[in-house]
Amino acid sequence: MLEFNDIQSGVLHPRPTPYAGTYIMLRIDERAAGHQLLKRLTPAIASATDLTSPAGDAWVAVALSYHGLKALGVPQASLESFSPEFQQGMAARAAELGDVGESAPEKWEWPLGTSEVHLVIAALAPDQTRLAKVLEPARQAYQQMPGVTAIYQQDCYQLPTGREPFGFRDSIGQPAIEGSGLAPSNPQEAPLKAGEFILGYLDESGRLPPQPQPEVLGRNGSYVALRKLHQDVAAFRRYLAAHTTSAAEEEWLAAKMMGRWRSGAPLMLCPEHDDPELGADPRRNNDFLYADSDPKGLKCPLGSHARRVNPRDQFKHEITQVNRHRLIRRGTVYGPLLPEGVLEDDGADRGIIFVFIGASLSRQFEFVQSEWVNQGIFIGAPSEKDPMCGPNDGAGMFTIPKQPIRQRLHGLPQFVTNRGGEYFFLPGLRALRWLADAEYVAEGGGGAER
Repeated sequence: MLEFNDIQSGVLHPRPTPYAGTYIMLRIDERAAGHQLLKRLTPAIASATDLTSPAGDAWVAVALSYHGLKALGVPQASLESFSPEFQQGMAARAAELGDVGESAPEKWEWPLGTSEVHLVIAALAPDQTRLAKVLEPARQAYQQMPGVTAIYQQDCYQLPTGREPFGFRDSIGQPAIEGSGLAPSNPQEAPLKAGEFILGYLDESGRLPPQPQPEVLGRNGSYVALRKLHQDVAAFRRYLAAHTTSAAEEEWLAAKMMGRWRSGAPLMLCPEHDDPELGADPRRNNDFLYADSDPKGLKCPLGSHARRVNPRDQFKHEITQVNRHRLIRRGTVYGPLLPEGVLEDDGADRGIIFVFIGASLSRQFEFVQSEWVNQGIFIGAPSEKDPMCGPNDGAGMFTIPKQPIRQRLHGLPQFVTNRGGEYFFLPGLRALRWLADAEYVAEGGGGAER
C-alpha cells in the first residue's frame, strides 16, 4: 500500500487543465535558517491523499539539491548514499546528456547548474488566484527568513488547449502506478510497480531500488530532473515550410516528426488525417500499442519523438525492458507563444520546463535522454537523433517509412536548447521533518557550504 500521507502531492497528482505555476529556487546561506525554513514550509506542502479530488488541484512541493542537503548539514554517510548522478549534479553530466554547444553548462542561465541552487519550491493551481493563495505560506516562510535567499524564479502555465509552443497538445500519456488508484492513460498497459517512481517499494525487477539512508530520509522520496528547454518555434515552422508545398503537408510532416497530430491525435489511430475529437478525448488518445499494429513504422515513424521516448511494446521480444525506462513527465509552458504564421523569431524566451520524477536518474531519465533521444541505434538508424528535441546540428536526418520508397529528410537543425537545469531529491513529508530537525547534524558542522 502506498503511504499517500507521506508522499508529496506533486509526485502522483494529475495536473488540472488549465493551470498556472511557478518554480522558485533558494540558496541556504545559514544552516540554522535552512532548518527553520523547512519547519515553516512543511505544513504548506500537500500530501498525495487527495489524488482524485478537485480540492487537491492546488499544491506546493519542495525538493533539494545535493548542495542543499550539504548546506543543511546532512551527515556525509547519508550524502554518499544518494545516487552518484545526484551527487554530481546535472552540469557535471552534460556530456552524457548531450548538453553541448548552445546547450552546454557554460551557456546556462545563472544560477542553474551551479552550487548556489539548494532548494526549489514548485507551486501549481488551476488559476493565478488559487496559485497566489496556495503559495502565500511558502513565500512568507522564505521572505521572512534571514539566511535564506531566493535567487531564481520561473513562472509557467498550461493553456485550456493543453498545447505547448510548437503547437502540440502536451502531457497526454503518463505511466499508471500500481496502488495509486488512478486509471492508466493507456488501457492496454498494466500499471507499473510503484518502486519505479517512489523509493521504498518494489520495482519492475521485484527488488527495492537503492534509496538514501537513513530510511526515514529515503522512503517515499523520488529523484527529479528539472530542465529549462528553450524552443525555437520560428525555426521549426521554417523547416516545415521549406520541406513541404502546402499547409496540409506541413501538418502531416509535423505529425510524423512528433508521432501525433497537433491536436493530440496519435498517428497510430489516424496516420494520414488529423482527428481533433480523438485528440481531445483522454479515454482514446493514448489507447494504442506499436509492435503488432505498426512494426515498421509505416503509421508512426520509429524515429518520431513520441515513439522514441515511450516505445511501449516495441521491444517486447527483445532484451530491452521498456518498463524499466518509463518516466513520470511533467511539462509546463513558459514564455509567450509565437503568434500563428510568424516565421521569424521575435526574441522572446519560450519553451517548456521539463520535470522528470522517478526512482533512478541513470536508468530512467539519463538512459532515455542519451540512448533514445540523442541516438538512433535502438531503431536501426545510428545517425539519426530525435527530430524534435535531439541535439541536431543542421545536418540531422529523419526517416519516414513509406511504401514502396521511404522518405528521408536532411538538414535538421536543433529546435530545442537546454537553458539549464539540476537534479533534485523530492523527499517524503517525514523526511522533510527529519531534515528540519538539526539533531542529525554531525558534530563540528559549520555554516552552509556554498
